[in-house]
Amino acid sequence: MRKVIESTLVSVDGVIGEPHQWTGEHFGDEAAARALEQLTRSDAMLMGRRTYEMFSTIWSEPVDDYAAAIYTMSKYVFSSTLDHADWNNTTLIRGDVASAVRDLKHQAGQDIVLYGHGPVGQADLEANLLDELKLWIHPVVVGSGTLWFRDGKTSDLELVATETTATGVVIVTYRPAGP
Repeated sequence: MRKVIESTLVSVDGVIGEPHQWTGEHFGDEAAARALEQLTRSDAMLMGRRTYEMFSTIWSEPVDDYAAAIYTMSKYVFSSTLDHADWNNTTLIRGDVASAVRDLKHQAGQDIVLYGHGPVGQADLEANLLDELKLWIHPVVVGSGTLWFRDGKTSDLELVATETTATGVVIVTYRPAGP
């Protein structure tokens, strides 16, 4: 069965929104190489409408290895408001997130990656569909913005790994501890 891996950039004060504005020099070559390594083990990506709109603009063309990996992989966008999703290899899903992700996990293939922790990540976490949660904690206090923490079901996590990049980003990998 395929694994669903959430990979989220977060500030020390828990902000995940607009990471391109605060990751700065902390997301250096080492972090980029680790992110690309994760993409090479994945052949599908989950996202909500806002992430789709941002990613399809930023990585609309495969200009480097990272962009090429995202561009070519299968992308599944969960939205009830998006009219169409015409970015390369993108499927629009209007139904229940948990049901669709459960079906995707049972299909043949590599890992499925999810960037950020919006409604899609929250639905996967609450339905026990996340196999790994990677928090890339950046050494910066943002002060305001969209927080990683959301109201919802309690989820116990088990620490699997901790890595630190030369720029001070701590990558903490958890696995859900529950059933």
